[in-house]
Amino acid sequence: MREALFIKKNKDRWLKNQQEPPEAPDEQARSFTQLVDDLAYAKTFYPTSKTTQYLNKQASDMYLSIYQNHKEDSSRITYFWKYELPLVIYKQRRAVLFAFILFIVFFLLAFFIAAKDQELANNFFGDNYVQKTLDNIADGNPFGIYETGNPVLSWLGIMINNIRVAFFFFVSGVFCGIPTLYKLAETGAMMGIFDQLFASRGLGIQFWMVVFVHGTLEITAIILAGAAGLVLGKSFLFPGTKKRMEAFAEGAKDGVKIMIGILPAFVIAALFEGLFTRLYNNASWFTTLLTAASVLFVIWYFIIYPVLLFRRGSSMIKEGSAKHA
Repeated sequence: MREALFIKKNKDRWLKNQQEPPEAPDEQARSFTQLVDDLAYAKTFYPTSKTTQYLNKQASDMYLSIYQNHKEDSSRITYFWKYELPLVIYKQRRAVLFAFILFIVFFLLAFFIAAKDQELANNFFGDNYVQKTLDNIADGNPFGIYETGNPVLSWLGIMINNIRVAFFFFVSGVFCGIPTLYKLAETGAMMGIFDQLFASRGLGIQFWMVVFVHGTLEITAIILAGAAGLVLGKSFLFPGTKKRMEAFAEGAKDGVKIMIGILPAFVIAALFEGLFTRLYNNASWFTTLLTAASVLFVIWYFIIYPVLLFRRGSSMIKEGSAKHA
């Protein structure tokens, strides 16, 4: 069969699957089986064709949809953390990567600019905060700012503030993602300036060892909140082949899942900052262990595991297409 005739014969069904995905389990299974058959046929007769690439992507997307909606014996909460959130992170990986790069770029810019402009820290943090930090450095306790206040009240205050800021990152994505971009850049710049405040006094390594006791989870969650906002804005601006409101609804759904997923990170990060960061002088081994565990968790759960989960699904699609070839 000529490729043009093959496309003409099946085009309407492919577009329907893409624009109006079946919701009933039986319909999903039937549509997926047909799509795998089409993919196997295309791979046999048009292996390098764009049609084959299109069908492979649609089969992958449909598999992910079925995989996400599959009823597990375990609880809904367990299913969310084990499958849904990692798959959403993978699906929106470009937005996550862009948010990360934007944060790092402004972190580095601010870090080097602050080295030449000593007033930049005062402009961002206020004269009193900067002076108090400088006094702590002069007294030999550079990170004494984390030892002030009641631990439990500090935890609650930090947690509420960070969650509030994160939801602003997300919701402001409605405005084409512009406020989200600005806040991501501003937060990255603040981190860079704060780092320079210590690095310029020979405390660069200590900064990372102390601040990232809580900062690893906190900054990761902030970047993901920014990514959720960018997903919201992107889905409206660039709906692709879908209707604009349909794409926006899908983007909002993915963004909400990301926001729900990062809430525990904010809770734990605030707990670390309020209760444990202050122990860096008396129990440095413990704070270092927390930092290392946080870094390993972020790398595994938000980077490696989503890729492995997606590849497992892709391999099952390939196995299915091989059986139907």
